[in-house]
Amino acid sequence: MPVCHLSATALACRRGDRVLFRGLDLTLQAGQACQVAGANGIGKSSLIRLLAGLAEPFAGTVERHGEAGLVDERPGLDPHLPLGRALAFWERFDGRRAEAVGRLGLGDLADVPVRFLSTGQKKRAALARLIAQGAPVWLLDEPLNGLDVDAVALVETIVAEHCAAGGLAVVASHQPIALPGAQRIELRDFAA
Repeated sequence: MPVCHLSATALACRRGDRVLFRGLDLTLQAGQACQVAGANGIGKSSLIRLLAGLAEPFAGTVERHGEAGLVDERPGLDPHLPLGRALAFWERFDGRRAEAVGRLGLGDLADVPVRFLSTGQKKRAALARLIAQGAPVWLLDEPLNGLDVDAVALVETIVAEHCAAGGLAVVASHQPIALPGAQRIELRDFAA
């Protein structure tokens, strides 16, 4: 896996007239994970977007080495295509097959249009695509939403395996997630 690093220094985020958080520092090296915790609306998704480079910080800087893969509420799969074809579209860009489909319990859904998948199935499909992407930096926004207990445990295992292989992960979640040795940021501690 390519060497990766992610850091944020004195990061602040503003949405409209409201500053959601300020003064946030974060440093992750290869093999490390961080859970960003907090109530809905506190700025977890905004932080993930800042770390991904999809939004500009109100203040501070973000530095990232290594390609980033993002999983959020949008699975990034064409809702009109069957799941197998939707994943195959990305395989052409990634140069890898989405081999985690079976492991994630999606093997029997290849012919089902993405729009008919349950919330949990869509989340697992997005994770299958993320794994196939091969990005060393994982940015996961509420990856446990819609998942049952077994699927939550599987996601925890997959994130741990990714970090053990030299990747890093930032997981924004208001739900508990077992990430051994992970840093934890309570976003309310940085509320403006």
